Amino acid sequence: MGMTTSSVRRRRAGSAVTAAVLGLLAAAAAPALAATDGPAGHPAAGAPAGSAHGAARTEAHTTARGAQGSAHAAARTEAHTTARGAVEGAARTPLGITRLAQGPGHAVAITIDDGPDPRWTPQVLQVLRQNHVKATFCMIGTNAQKYPELVRAVAADGHRLCDHSADHDVTMDHKPVAYQRKQILDGKAMIQKAVPGVAVDYYRAPGGAFTPDSRAVATESGMQPLGWSVDPKDWSRPGLPAIVSAVEGKLPQQPTVLFHDGGGDRSETVAALKQYLPWLSARGYAFTFPVRATP
Repeated sequence: MGMTTSSVRRRRAGSAVTAAVLGLLAAAAAPALAATDGPAGHPAAGAPAGSAHGAARTEAHTTARGAQGSAHAAARTEAHTTARGAVEGAARTPLGITRLAQGPGHAVAITIDDGPDPRWTPQVLQVLRQNHVKATFCMIGTNAQKYPELVRAVAADGHRLCDHSADHDVTMDHKPVAYQRKQILDGKAMIQKAVPGVAVDYYRAPGGAFTPDSRAVATESGMQPLGWSVDPKDWSRPGLPAIVSAVEGKLPQQPTVLFHDGGGDRSETVAALKQYLPWLSARGYAFTFPVRATP
């Protein structure tokens, strides 16, 4: 027998009521199911799972962002401090290479390179002593380390000390900055170890091959980059007449003259100094040290 229209309407209404009741029961059961999740890493009792995971993600993100911000801030602070230290060091000691002797008029600075050497340094010291001359000794660090008593003898006679790098690598201007820094600072440390408390006032690059970086490293550590204005090339042993002719030629104003007490046979240098120093004195030259900035 067929269903009447009223019967169909009643059945549809009953189905709707049943669905609504089931929906209400499911919604009521959800918090109870969530409350049963107890192990670590799951939501706390009574808290919806989505809310707990969202809070954890937010906290982790905030912590990571805070750590990253702190690291960036620390890096900026360190970089600023390093840069400020470099600027302050450069302000105390000029980056420029000095080639002038201190004092007006007839002033000359004698510089002695590549020692100390157990044979030649004592002879050079004796000539300087006899002529009442103070000079600047540009020492190789490994030589100073090997002959500390000679470093002390130089300092005891009132001469100035100059760092000439640790190993006298004449190609160091083509090497990385880290290598240049190590050569400069190690050389200075080796000289200072021989004479604690005595200043190393200058830095002279091997072969005069300075770089902007090597000058910056020297000035940051309180050393004046030191060049020369007169080079008789005594290191090549051109003969006594050639050395004397070079140093007695037309001298620039306030010259800084280059000689050597290490790196080979320096008998010609010793002989040239014996002639040159009295020659300078007879012409009214005063012996001083290279120009250096006042801290």
